Amino acid sequence: MGKNLLVIHGGGPTAVMNSSLFGAVTEAQKSNAVLRIYGARNGTGGVLREAFVELSEEPLKRLELLLRTPGSAIGTSRDPLQQEDYIKMAKILERNQIAYVLFNGGNGTMDTCGKLYEVCKERGFDINIVGIPKTMDNDIAVTDHSPGYGSAARYFAQSVREVCMDVKSLPIHVVVIEASGRNAGWVAAASAMASENGEEGPDLIYLPERPFDEEQYISDVRALLKNKKGIVIVVSEGLRNREGTPIVEPVFKNERSVYFGDVSAYLANLVIQRLGYKARSEKPGLLARASIELQSSVDQREAKMAGQMACRAALAGESGKMVAFRRISTLPYKVEPFLVGIKEVMLYERTMPDSYINEKGNGVTKAFRDWCRPLLGDSFPEMISFL
Repeated sequence: MGKNLLVIHGGGPTAVMNSSLFGAVTEAQKSNAVLRIYGARNGTGGVLREAFVELSEEPLKRLELLLRTPGSAIGTSRDPLQQEDYIKMAKILERNQIAYVLFNGGNGTMDTCGKLYEVCKERGFDINIVGIPKTMDNDIAVTDHSPGYGSAARYFAQSVREVCMDVKSLPIHVVVIEASGRNAGWVAAASAMASENGEEGPDLIYLPERPFDEEQYISDVRALLKNKKGIVIVVSEGLRNREGTPIVEPVFKNERSVYFGDVSAYLANLVIQRLGYKARSEKPGLLARASIELQSSVDQREAKMAGQMACRAALAGESGKMVAFRRISTLPYKVEPFLVGIKEVMLYERTMPDSYINEKGNGVTKAFRDWCRPLLGDSFPEMISFL
């Protein structure tokens, strides 16, 4: 007799989180080993409330809508958990005859995945637990990249292209655009891809992997203004000074949740105050992780693949593992999924390597561009300017 399978979403959604859900559910529907397929309603809190969404009989036509739906169709959360919560969850899973659990999320979710796995193993619960990577910030360890990043990178690169063309048309100000990234600058770095067709790209990119020096920033902007009257700068929200202190005081902190201050506005105001030049700030925020129109086709395909492989692995008896991607080649682009022990990724953040950041710390290298480009999917539409 078959057992039940549960999918749990954790952390901030992405443009392809539901694509992984699609992969997992459709794969489970093929198996005689799975009796019922559940989704936890709003993450681990839904498990503790025994609030499950029934997905077993959903027709393919409806499930295919997941591929073009942002956010999480079953809901997600950032619930703080204590040891007793993991024990309670294990008992709830056993009571509901759930033998397979798939956690889809980022660093925090993989930590939760690992802790539940340990509790089940220590207490003798026969439950297979496998992680599906998900984060727009691309900061999960071991894997070459994470589903969710390619779409966020595509959104950011295309959006910066558009702003650059706008600024080129009316070159009267400095524009500072802020990207997500507490400790890792992958999203901000992707803005460099804006210039792939020979069009204008960002003039400066500052990443949290390098200490931010306000004097050097002002010097960089001043030097550019000698030859250009319209400048586009991209910055990560997590910029810190040499002492490791955020350049703008966070407005809210709760364990791993940090709401950074408005870094782009601060840096735009710095230009106004120090250089007497017009400046403005832009902060796409959630738009970068919710855009379906700029979803990467590669990202969608790999997110689905990760869900499928996680399901197959759990059904085959694997547990305490996460699906990861290994890059075989960049030109032509080829990756293969593999399983990594969950302990190797629990709360380990993957930051940009030095080889991807230029010597001055205000841009990226060709090595990063070569690595990043395949993840964005199709080429960007060409633009034209007579200036």
